Amino acid sequence: MIARHPAESPSLALPGLVVHADWSTGPTKRWMTQAVLGTTGRYRLSPPEPVGETTMLLRRLRDTAGTTDCVLLGFDFPIGLPIAYARRAGIDNFLTLLRELAEGARPDFFRVATRLSEVGLDRPFFPQGDATGLKRADFLTTLGFTKDELYRRCERARPARAAAAPLFWTVGGNQVGKAALAAWREVLCPGLLDRSLDLAIWPFAGPLASLLAPGRIVVAETYPAECYVHLGLDLRRTPTGGKSGKRVQSSRAANGPAFIAWAAANGVELDARLADELGSGFGPNENGEDRFDATVGLAGMLNVILGRQPSGEPDEEQICRLEGWILGQPG
Repeated sequence: MIARHPAESPSLALPGLVVHADWSTGPTKRWMTQAVLGTTGRYRLSPPEPVGETTMLLRRLRDTAGTTDCVLLGFDFPIGLPIAYARRAGIDNFLTLLRELAEGARPDFFRVATRLSEVGLDRPFFPQGDATGLKRADFLTTLGFTKDELYRRCERARPARAAAAPLFWTVGGNQVGKAALAAWREVLCPGLLDRSLDLAIWPFAGPLASLLAPGRIVVAETYPAECYVHLGLDLRRTPTGGKSGKRVQSSRAANGPAFIAWAAANGVELDARLADELGSGFGPNENGEDRFDATVGLAGMLNVILGRQPSGEPDEEQICRLEGWILGQPG
């Protein structure tokens, strides 16, 4: 069991275990970083590790935290549906949809369509295979929406909004649909069926302050790029003057000191191995950017937990019921 401490931020109880998973369609690109609350009331961050087998992820984290600690788990994939689609598909509540899917209702929802003729409100994800010769505009016309209607409000407010495709389009380097499908099917749906986990998905189940309770697992959507500014990171930094960005090791390494300074200013302890990884920009391997974002996303979550950044959930009821929100993004 993780040692708990009674300290609280100005508005939030402190979970015993905070975890951020940088998610992708492929299992090898799924990495997570953990922060454990010690008896001194300080969080200690460990180096990122592979997410591993997904259907047992929640159970593994519950075992790590023990039965009485709260676990806050952040995922970098969409959690929620565009309101325009939900209304037309007869979906009134995203959590209700997940429970229906977990129990076998709407059997075509998780089946990515292979042809335009298969696309519809009950089977909105497309295409399954090669998109050569396919146009996203034709898909949108078939489904019956404009591209803008298939963005959630929190996505429209993101920096670099053009970086992601609409939820239901499943090909290309900027697609998020297949990653979301895999996570909904393999993590969220089984978790909701397992009553022993006491799983709550923010903000659908309520404001964050009301969800952080002993023994509960709270899941929230994250967006690491949203955290860069909050943490004082700038991925344009590079000592070489050449290419920059999170895919460039030198840019990640150039931001290591800023991250370490953030940790020191907020009383967050870093495992020595993590400090080394920050200094090296998480190495030259292809997964360096995934491990970087797993760590940055965790720091962004801690910023919220420690009262440095508001959780951000809007007051608009239909947003919190259907579309969801990104933790730490202003409402």
